[in-house]
Amino acid sequence: MTRNQALLKWAQDKLNDPECSIQSASSDASFRSYWRVFSNANTFIVMDAPTEHEDCQPFINVSNLLIESGINAPVVIEQDLQQGFLLLSDLGSDQYLDVLDIDNFILLYKDALRSLTTIQQKTPCNGLPQYGKKLLNQELELFNTWFIGKHLGIEISDEQTRIIEDSQKLLINNALEQPQSFVHRDYHSRNIMYCEGQKPGILDFQDAVLGPITYDVVSLLKDCYITWKTEDINELSDQFRQSYNQLNDCDIPSSQWQKWFDLMGMQRHMKAVGIFCRLNYRDNKPNYLKDINRTMNYIKGVCESYSELKPFMTIIDAITPSIDNL
Repeated sequence: MTRNQALLKWAQDKLNDPECSIQSASSDASFRSYWRVFSNANTFIVMDAPTEHEDCQPFINVSNLLIESGINAPVVIEQDLQQGFLLLSDLGSDQYLDVLDIDNFILLYKDALRSLTTIQQKTPCNGLPQYGKKLLNQELELFNTWFIGKHLGIEISDEQTRIIEDSQKLLINNALEQPQSFVHRDYHSRNIMYCEGQKPGILDFQDAVLGPITYDVVSLLKDCYITWKTEDINELSDQFRQSYNQLNDCDIPSSQWQKWFDLMGMQRHMKAVGIFCRLNYRDNKPNYLKDINRTMNYIKGVCESYSELKPFMTIIDAITPSIDNL
């Protein structure tokens, strides 16, 4: 019996419907895949998470935390941790990325930011891993290993290595000095579902951690898969800052928030570039390479705004071809 056949039989047994069928709903950058189950007049989602690569328990734990906080997240209906199967409620097939346009993106992003505010204010972080120095550094190493080393095929000098390490330390310190809260870690247009008449549906939250307050904000607004005007991004970010200050009885200045936001984005985007390259070379998923240019442009924009990052940008300019041909 193939894994897909085992998955179908499991769904049929759990739904007590031997006639139900499945079709691919989506796959993501991990080893997980998602299948839509059609049973009578209802649909469900089965998450297939091969146990040699994935652990379903964090998904279950975080799903429960989010739902208890009032977030529109998938409900875990049935589970089989030995096989790596979860039967979930279906939040539909309309990703934010599919429906966003110039006329609606402000409204939809405000909805997503309201959900993020609820997550930060109401979702307990008990048991979540710390987004600490070790993990932040591991993520930045993806850029060095998979983008510079593998994708560009370049051996950098000792001086270049020192400058890159200094820049990455700056990004890590920026993350660690921020107030800490629940961090989704992939809060962007492919993991937020448009659910007409309801709150946005939130997916792919199993890697949640306790970390910097700007991480998910910049993940959403400086999305690796779609780009908006800088002034709109910064205005939405500052509106979130004002709401955060009010709800938490604090007064984070706009200049401080902007720096946290920008440098946090650079850390995330360096990680993303490394992951896109790893997905191509290790996992045979080349489609992500097309998103490198957009993501590198975010990095370049931050470097141009902060003098302490100019040496890093000089290295990137020296070792990369045109930003449009990465």
